[in-house]
Amino acid sequence: MRTTRVRRLFVTAVALLTASAALPAAAAGSRSHQDQPSHGGLSAVIRYTEYGIPHILAQDYADLGFGTGWAQAADQVCTLADGFLTVRGDRSRFLGPTAATDFSLSSAGDNLSSDLYFRGVRRSGTVAKLLAAPAPLGPSRQVKDLMRGFAAGYDAWLAQNRITDPACRGAAWVRPISTLDVATRYYALSVLGGQGGAVDEITGAAPPTGATAPGRGIDAEALIRAVQARSGTADMGSNAVAFSGATTANGRGLLLGNPHYPWQGGRRFWQSQQTIPGELNVAGASLLGTPTIAIGYNSHVAWSHTVSTGVPFDLTRLTLDPSDPTVYLVDGRPERMTRRTVTVAVRGGAPVTRSQWWTRYGPVVADPEGDPPLPWTTTTAYALSDPNAANFRFADTSLGFGTARSTADVLASLDRHQGLPWVNTIAADSAGHTLYTQSQVLPRITDDLAARCSTDLGRITYPQAGLAVLDGSRSDCAPGSDADAVQPGIFGPSRMPTLKDAPYAENSNDSAWLTNLDRPLTGYERIFGTVGTPRGLRTRGAIEDVAAMAKRGGLTVRDLQDQEFSNRVPAGALAAADAAKACAALPGGTATGSDGTVVDVSAACPVLAAWDRTMDTGSRGALLFDRFWRKLTAAVSPARLWKVPFSAADPVHTPNTLDTTAPGFATALADAVAELRTAGIPLGSPLGDHQFVVRNGRRIPVPGGTEALGVWNKIEPVWNAAQGGYTDVSFGSSHIQAVGWDGSGCPVARTLLTYSQSSNPNSPHYSDQTPLFSGGKWVTARFCEKDVLSSPALKTVRVHED
Repeated sequence: MRTTRVRRLFVTAVALLTASAALPAAAAGSRSHQDQPSHGGLSAVIRYTEYGIPHILAQDYADLGFGTGWAQAADQVCTLADGFLTVRGDRSRFLGPTAATDFSLSSAGDNLSSDLYFRGVRRSGTVAKLLAAPAPLGPSRQVKDLMRGFAAGYDAWLAQNRITDPACRGAAWVRPISTLDVATRYYALSVLGGQGGAVDEITGAAPPTGATAPGRGIDAEALIRAVQARSGTADMGSNAVAFSGATTANGRGLLLGNPHYPWQGGRRFWQSQQTIPGELNVAGASLLGTPTIAIGYNSHVAWSHTVSTGVPFDLTRLTLDPSDPTVYLVDGRPERMTRRTVTVAVRGGAPVTRSQWWTRYGPVVADPEGDPPLPWTTTTAYALSDPNAANFRFADTSLGFGTARSTADVLASLDRHQGLPWVNTIAADSAGHTLYTQSQVLPRITDDLAARCSTDLGRITYPQAGLAVLDGSRSDCAPGSDADAVQPGIFGPSRMPTLKDAPYAENSNDSAWLTNLDRPLTGYERIFGTVGTPRGLRTRGAIEDVAAMAKRGGLTVRDLQDQEFSNRVPAGALAAADAAKACAALPGGTATGSDGTVVDVSAACPVLAAWDRTMDTGSRGALLFDRFWRKLTAAVSPARLWKVPFSAADPVHTPNTLDTTAPGFATALADAVAELRTAGIPLGSPLGDHQFVVRNGRRIPVPGGTEALGVWNKIEPVWNAAQGGYTDVSFGSSHIQAVGWDGSGCPVARTLLTYSQSSNPNSPHYSDQTPLFSGGKWVTARFCEKDVLSSPALKTVRVHED
């Protein structure tokens, strides 16, 4: 009782001390509710500093959720409303069934498919049951309060403000939300790597009829490519590195986090600081629609995540009863599938009713026209098993990070909650410790189980892609349980690849093997990832960089900032000189393009030779190499690209030496030169002239480069030659943080939200951090109270329920 009273007094005192005469500009159009009584309802104090970053002060978790929901709505109401429309299964009702989603919360190809899936989730009570489960299987009281408060804060903002964002101004689909809506959004994020990535196959699966042909089997190589593409080119990735005190100037840890996420839509990050005096004080970034900090730091520890190589689902082959394709056999005994009938309201038309088919293993997935096709024949079907469909522990895991005082506490939260669905965790602390762990929810498929129970298809896909395809006709082929696992059928904490207190721990979306070159991790099951296989260029470049930094020592936050914006191109370091030399040796200075046209490429040779091997906005030759490299790697297989093959004994430096005799080299060069000339783009023009975004009519150059180039500062831009080059960014560097400690109790943190806080073009925070990103500049974080209060941009508002 005394603690609650002290918190309440502190929150009230801060509100009085920092009161401002105006609301933040991000909330333009609102009525002022500053320093008004809360009438006994939920309330919070929000202090805004530079770039519209809110520092949310509350007396308990429900109030903290309220302030977070209110502040997120002020910046992102249309994006949030669109996501809540999705998880309620109402997209077809308001937007029509055939329109595309933004793919933020599932892979659904259109609104109808999305609605069928999420209405099915609602109809089955999946999320409601998870919410009702006791912790740790279900959410803690603190997380329930955060979600309840978030919904109330969002609703209060809607009731108290008018929407100025043209994306949803006046839209009937912007409606109040419930705790269940917030929870379902968390659930959607958890299953993105499993069920959420197969929504069309779940909602489109239908049993064969009498006229249905027997169908063809699954092409194993096509399935492998699909699984690899799903993880390798998805719109999420990341880099992160933690340095131990042995490498730093003051003996304390350092962390650089560089997540690669979408620049538009519902998987954007949003910055804040959350404070409950005496209970929680954490800053960082949340995924939109969630009230917890996903990537962040506090006075003692900092952490980031990278998308892992673990495959968080498996397929189970069902042996069907020949007389009924909705009955499958387990140990010779028939089991009937559960038919889930879902009805979706459709704008301008009759409601659509479809059935989904569920088994003890999960939903049946089928798409005879897919790539690869997933057949449902009279004898065989496939079910998708996703353990994250029973996981509602993501939020509690993150909340545990926020209250951690060390990397050991971070690991303890992971061990206790086991809630991260598809990411690795990298952390550092003020005592100089480091941590890497691939602690994620994976089906407990050991190599022994795969060897014993894989189908013919699985014997190909499991070793090559980590995707198990198990024999569902045998009950002894179901994944087992570890004694330390919080949930049946998943690996326990003791099985997770983990590295503690290495001089550096780094991950760039490859497996755990080379987290530290001198301390490789081995011995984990294939489903987690590979050992002794080629690394991506981004991993190779990152390890070169961070290993050299650790060896040099004396590191500070400034060194992390320099690493983020070095924009070094590992592909250029390996191949540009050879490409320039081979270009100069082409007979007559010409090459034949893919359309048969002879192209004069002689002017490209000196441009490639003189290029500085970076993707800085001022780099000349970067765009030419980028366009050439994309075309070359699309046409030439990795095995044919290099003269020196991969060696597990030297994984960072192999393969190497570009094979310029490979068929496709000269063609790729000719096509790149012709493409730029046709667009009127000089071969040696600065990258920033042709890699940019336009915000409110202003062109902002964008540094960084695509995955194939291996650039740490990854950017996946959208090519539009007719408009001058790369004219937007689909995903890439997002919420960047460089964090250390100096013993003062205040973390030394520099942050950057590349696309800025708001999606509303009428907000002053629509693009105000994007020019910083363009120029390699940072925001100096204001974490301690004295720093918040000294902000020249400080504006304070007390928000509350009416």
